[in-house]
Amino acid sequence: MDGIVNVYKEKNYTSHDVVAILRGVLRTKKIGHTGTLDPQATGVLPVCLGKATKVAELIMGTQKEYIAELAFGTETDTQDADGAVTRRQDYRFDAEEARQAIQSFCGEYEQLPPMYSAVKVGGVKLYEMARMGMEVERKPRRVTIAETEILELNEKGARLRIVCSKGTYIRTLCEDIGRRTGYLAHMTALERTASGPYRVENSFRIDELKSLMQQKRQKEFLTDLDELFAEYPSKTVIPEEDILLRNGNYLTYNAAEIPPIIGQTVRMYTSDGGFAGLYQVTELPAPGRVRLRAYKMFV
Repeated sequence: MDGIVNVYKEKNYTSHDVVAILRGVLRTKKIGHTGTLDPQATGVLPVCLGKATKVAELIMGTQKEYIAELAFGTETDTQDADGAVTRRQDYRFDAEEARQAIQSFCGEYEQLPPMYSAVKVGGVKLYEMARMGMEVERKPRRVTIAETEILELNEKGARLRIVCSKGTYIRTLCEDIGRRTGYLAHMTALERTASGPYRVENSFRIDELKSLMQQKRQKEFLTDLDELFAEYPSKTVIPEEDILLRNGNYLTYNAAEIPPIIGQTVRMYTSDGGFAGLYQVTELPAPGRVRLRAYKMFV
């Protein structure tokens, strides 16, 4: 089985739990998820099967969208509602002040990875050190908050829609918002509503996948691999070029067929319509000609 399943991860499951369960449900060994969600978080978790595991890193690198809730007045050691309270703050709520503080995070900012995270320092995961009561120096990471929409805001906290780059810790963002307002804050709920092109409204819960598998309706939940790259132009080779394509050899075409842009990615199909992989324009060898080389192959 090759393709991508848009799974809705429910509470109290780790991302690894989801993969372990689906390995049995979908009866496949080659399987992997595309970005960790904390056990108490819910939402979109694309899972790659078979040949699609080759694109897991590409999906990980896409933008994410979240719905997050935060509470003002306290911080916790895990930056969310599961942790122990470490600081309390009395405050006088000002809606406009809070709104400005939240919106001020749009754009790039330096974010310090939390101690309760899978980031490694010296080969050891931070959360393992945190559980032993240790705190070590971490290097900030530059992340991008593309959009922040305030869905609710009052003296108790806020509910936000956030679109951000890979590697953004939303619970850290919530704590940073609390510090910028002066109120303190921690995250109380998190749902990932999109990961790249995969959205929550098109996701499947594990029980739904079990039922569809029993009814042999895999096509209803399995996304073809090439759909992930629908934004790129495509090229179907002639039969004489099939062996060249399958072997990942260089291919040259007229610029009328392929955009003459160095680095342009192209979906490549065999003469019978099978998706072979991605090529990229590597050079323009002559006027009106483009040369492609293999970038990521799935045959």
